[in-house]
Amino acid sequence: MENKQKEIQRYAQLVARLSPKSEIGSGLLRAFWVGGVICMIGQGITDIFAYGFKWGAQASGTATSITLILLSALLTGIGVYDRIGKYAGAGSIVPITGFANSVVAPAMEFRREGLVMGVGAKLFTLAGPVLVYGISSSIVAGLLVFFAEVI
Repeated sequence: MENKQKEIQRYAQLVARLSPKSEIGSGLLRAFWVGGVICMIGQGITDIFAYGFKWGAQASGTATSITLILLSALLTGIGVYDRIGKYAGAGSIVPITGFANSVVAPAMEFRREGLVMGVGAKLFTLAGPVLVYGISSSIVAGLLVFFAEVI
């Protein structure tokens, strides 16, 4: 029993010694400024569509979402977004760009297996469950609102 306790203590000391030290302050700062820059780019794109092309607010918002998805998928494909993610951590996972990255990254990893079984199948590794739960929850919410108004 004593040997087991000593082993546990030695293991805990080894883990403490070998574990990388987390730099919370600098990590928060990097996440904040990178996430802010991504949002600033999104606002700039929205302004270009709204004022430059004279589109309405809804059309500009839609075009901005599409543009950000395209840019993050492109940056993931050429390997840049992964480096941004390693540097900024959660700051790079601003919702729409992070989702696009997490959809494209597995597909890029398996592209050697072909367009259908590699890229095509892996595109839905993350998107499939998100779509299923998103659509299902929207149906449930719609039914709740419908029955709340009927009753």
